[in-house]
Order: sequence, then structure tokens, then C-alpha cells
Amino acid sequence: MDTFQVIILALIQGLTEFLPISSSAHLILPAQLLNWQDQGLSFDVAVNTGSLLAVVVYFRHELFSMFKAWISSLGSGKQTQESKLSWWIILATIPAVVVGFTAKGFIETHLRNIEVIAATTIIFGLLLWWADKMQRQGFNEFQVGWKKALVIGIAQAMALIPGTSRSGATITAALMLGLSREAAARFSFLMSVPVSLGAAILVTKDLLSSGQAIDYQALGLGIVVSFVAAYVCIHYFLKIISKMGMTPFVIYRLVLGAVLCGFIFL
Repeated sequence: MDTFQVIILALIQGLTEFLPISSSAHLILPAQLLNWQDQGLSFDVAVNTGSLLAVVVYFRHELFSMFKAWISSLGSGKQTQESKLSWWIILATIPAVVVGFTAKGFIETHLRNIEVIAATTIIFGLLLWWADKMQRQGFNEFQVGWKKALVIGIAQAMALIPGTSRSGATITAALMLGLSREAAARFSFLMSVPVSLGAAILVTKDLLSSGQAIDYQALGLGIVVSFVAAYVCIHYFLKIISKMGMTPFVIYRLVLGAVLCGFIFL
């Protein structure tokens, strides 16, 4: 890939990974509009790594406290709010792991197409709008509990369907369960760490066994651009979400879905 292509794709990945607008829907647009070839496994690993580093750095204090409390709970059996949150994140990760291993082949063979992405972009956008309008209670992430965590985890597993949006599905489920907008977003972002780490490990394994040529300069640039874009996205999304709600993202999803439908019927 040339430098322009690397920067554009890394920006798309970094900005859309944590917004409820579906990164998979956006990553197909450059190929459709500019006739770009697939970026390859190595670049996928790079930009996903950049996004993962962004959320880890942004939530470094929370993640350190959670990890320390979780380790302590293993030895003492005493639970704090940080250790409970850690256990809920682990529980919420299980559905995606199970579905990922059992349905990966089916999803890649039958669901990675523009028709599915257009439909899920619109349908899950409308669900996000409904959840945001119905949200009333305003729990924080330390009040989730294991039942709500499992439901949000199931929503995360559903997001393996292209176009759904991992953050969109988990934030939608969290809002439906009574979390505030900020807490829903924070819980969604924290949930992304184990899932993104696991996905990076699996894709790296596939890359090493593929024998694919690696352009280290492009990968380095992709990591840096994706990291910066994702970090900025997380920071400002959490700051403005309580004021503007989800409606702008819903409108954007509906417009994007209409654009994708245009590609189908043209």
C-alpha cells in the first residue's frame, strides 16, 4: 500500500472502532469507491493493535486497579467493586469467544458481504436510537452485575456479524439494561480489551503461518495513526456523549446504510 492508503485505512479503523457506527461498514467503502485491493492480514493486525493500545493507555489507571483487585480476590476471596467489574468483563467476553470459535467460518463465508453490512448498519442503528430514547435509570459500570454483564456479552458476540458494530451493540444493550450513556460507553470500551487482544493474537498466528510478505514501514505508520485516532475518539466521545446522545450516530448509520444500499442496486 502507498502512504495515503495506509493513513486513510488506519484513520478509519481508529475512528470507527469505538464509535457506534461499524468499522467493517467503513472499511469496505474505500475498496468500493477507489478500487483498492484488500489490505491483508498484517495491516489488520497493525491497526487493531493501535486501537487496542489506545484504549489500554486511556484507561490505564482503571485497568491497573481492576487487575490488581482481581489478582487480590483470587487469593483472599474478598471482592471490591474493581474486582467485581473485572469478573463481569471476563464473563462478558465468553459469548464472543464461543461464537467466534464456532461460527467464524460461517461468518466469513456467508456474512461478509455488502448486503448484510447494509442491513445490519440500518437495523442496529435503529435499535441504538430506541435504546437511547428509552434509557432512564442511569446505573454506573460498578452496578452492572453478572446477569447484565452476560447480556451485554451476548450483544458483543452478535457484533461479530459485519456491520453491527461492537461498540454499537454493547452500548445498545447496556442502555437497554439501565446504564447511563457514559457508563455504557466505558463498560463497552473496557470490554474491548480482552476481545481485541484475543483477536490480535489469533490474526497474528494466521499471519505467521501464511508466509505473507510484511511491509514494516506501512505497519508502523498504521499502528501510530490508528492509535492517535482511537485515543482522540475515545476522549471526545466520552466528553460529549451525555450532551448529544446517540441520535447523531443513528442518523449517520442510516445515511451510511442508504449509501451501501445504493452500491447494491447500482
